[in-house]
Amino acid sequence: MVSQMPEIDTALVNRRLAEIKLLADELKEILDMGLEKFLSDSYVRDAAKYKLLVAIEAAISICNHIAVRVAKEVPGSYSECFIILGRSGVISEELAKKLAEMAKFRNMLVHVYWKIDDRKVYEIIGRDLSDLDRFIDEVRAYLGQG
Repeated sequence: MVSQMPEIDTALVNRRLAEIKLLADELKEILDMGLEKFLSDSYVRDAAKYKLLVAIEAAISICNHIAVRVAKEVPGSYSECFIILGRSGVISEELAKKLAEMAKFRNMLVHVYWKIDDRKVYEIIGRDLSDLDRFIDEVRAYLGQG
C-alpha cells in the first residue's frame, strides 16, 4: 500500500503567515525609531532580535511543512529548506536564496549571539525585512490566496 503525504494545513500556514506579518510590522516600528535609539536602548535591541528570530522561525516552520508535503523532501538544514521551496516553485529561487541567508543569520542569533554586531542587525532588518513580506505574498499566491 502506498502511503499518501498529508495535504498542506492551510490554517497552520495562515497562522504562521499572520505571525510573520505582525512581527514584520513591529520590526518596522523599531526601524522607524532610528539607529541611534536602536543602539542606545538595550530593550529595543533585544526586542528587535527576538522579533526577527521568531519571524524567521515562523517562516522556517512554514517552509518545513510545505517542503515535506510538496517536494516530499525533508530538509537537511533550515537554509536548505528554502532552497527546496524555490526549486519546487513554491517561492521564487531568488527569494529562496535570500531566505536561506536569513536562516543562517537566525543560527548566528541563536548560537553565537555574542558575536552579533548590533549595527548589522539594524542593517539586516532595514534591508531584508521586505523578504519576509515577499515570502508571505508568494506562499499565499502558491496556496491560491493572493
